[in-house]
Amino acid sequence: MNLSAPKQIVFIIAVILAILSVVSAKVTSIPVVSGYEYWTLFAGFVLLALGNLVKGI
Repeated sequence: MNLSAPKQIVFIIAVILAILSVVSAKVTSIPVVSGYEYWTLFAGFVLLALGNLVKGI
């Protein structure tokens, strides 16, 4: 299995999703993310994993 670095935009989106989920769970209520904090964090992780596994993403 060959891994490749994700593109910068994929990495930034994954980090933004992770930050939104943590902030929504711990500090304040964000309307779009509230109630789905763990799914948002999971989506960020899956996006980052896909960026590593699939070449060109």
